Amino acid sequence: MTGYIPMITDIGFKYGDVHPMDEARMRRLSVNGVQLLDRIDCSREFIDILGSVGCITWPQREHLINVRQPRDRNDKLLEFLTRRSVADFQKFIDTLGKDQPHLVPLLLTDEGKKIVTELRLYRFNRNN
Repeated sequence: MTGYIPMITDIGFKYGDVHPMDEARMRRLSVNGVQLLDRIDCSREFIDILGSVGCITWPQREHLINVRQPRDRNDKLLEFLTRRSVADFQKFIDTLGKDQPHLVPLLLTDEGKKIVTELRLYRFNRNN
């Protein structure tokens, strides 16, 4: 099927809603996690959305809301994501893509830094 984009349900079905996350996604978080710690805007609203779509549990949501420092909150969020399923990780990527799309490349490739740099160069060259 040309141009077919898998939906969240397809991913859960394909991977049997694998718990915990698979090795490839864990590696991406490991490689790009430091950049994500400083860049994710983990506001109360964003945390509420993550809980609503089901990529984190309500107790995890409550815990994140009570973490004061943004970097600590992001660190805890990434830790929670490593315990979730492949489908839940995809929900996180989908939600992040709507709220903070500039961070999605860090979760889709092992070389997220390279892609982000190339996107910045592309945007700079396009504006000149």
